[in-house]
Amino acid sequence: MSQSNSSTLRNQENQSAEVTFILLGFSEYPKLQIPLVLLFLTIYSITVLGNLGMILIIKINPKLHTPMYYFLRHLSFVDLCYSTVVTPKLLENLVVEDRTISFTACLAQFFFACTFVVTETFLLAVMAYDRFVAVCNPLLYTVVMSPKLCSLLVGASYSWGTVCSLTLTYFLSELSFRGNNIINNFVCEHAAIVAVSCSDPYISQEIILVSATFNEVSSLVIILTSYVFIFITVLKMPSTGGRHKAFSTCASHLTAITIFHGTILFLYCVPNSRSSWLMVKVASVFYTVVIPMLNPLIYSLRNKDVKETARKLVNTKLLCQQRKSA
Repeated sequence: MSQSNSSTLRNQENQSAEVTFILLGFSEYPKLQIPLVLLFLTIYSITVLGNLGMILIIKINPKLHTPMYYFLRHLSFVDLCYSTVVTPKLLENLVVEDRTISFTACLAQFFFACTFVVTETFLLAVMAYDRFVAVCNPLLYTVVMSPKLCSLLVGASYSWGTVCSLTLTYFLSELSFRGNNIINNFVCEHAAIVAVSCSDPYISQEIILVSATFNEVSSLVIILTSYVFIFITVLKMPSTGGRHKAFSTCASHLTAITIFHGTILFLYCVPNSRSSWLMVKVASVFYTVVIPMLNPLIYSLRNKDVKETARKLVNTKLLCQQRKSA
């Protein structure tokens, strides 16, 4: 049988059998359902407000119309998007007893989540390069980091995220599934989907291994190389004030990188055994739900311009409310 005929039969089997997935999530802890709903709802609310607020603040403050904040605005957008892809379904499954998700919806969730995670991986690398140019070549910064290059770097991050996600989703769709399939996670994650497949997942597993390794290694090489040069340049600075200023501009980005890549690397190092599924879930929660909330907090708390603009927005809103009430 040819490969095209075999693929057609698999697709017909997946559609005709009305394949569904059941996301177990945290259902094995019934007493924690309500506390988890409140916790994740609070985190998601902060995520939406924080990232939308960051996008708005960067847009309305002319001081923040620089390459660094251009990248940060897109980072906030990506964080908001991939949290929205995952968290509402997580909240729904904690509230309702029916935790099923259709074959198409599961693949769609995987596609969008994968797109935004890969995009964020390279956005963080682009931001590291931006800090390298700012610290090591400050006089040429505005020339090197031109609007055209910034748009190109951001566009490339989104494009590569989409290409990776399309490739992985295609090979997942080529697998065979029958009836109801129990996924031991709260999200349609690759390893969990592959685990319930009826067909040989070797190609799909190899492709995600190569893709994940390439993305992680290449982005970390860019980040580490950038910061090695930054560190050398800062050490050569004669004044203590200059060194402190240079380090402070990189501190927020370094914090975000450490949390994001640390969680991803931990997740890949955990073996997919039954005893480790709880750790996989906790790590998945951290990088899909918690990190999108942390990023705007990390960047806003250490930045005077962001805090000042936020304070002005709050004061303006309170003033408007007082005038209306008067």
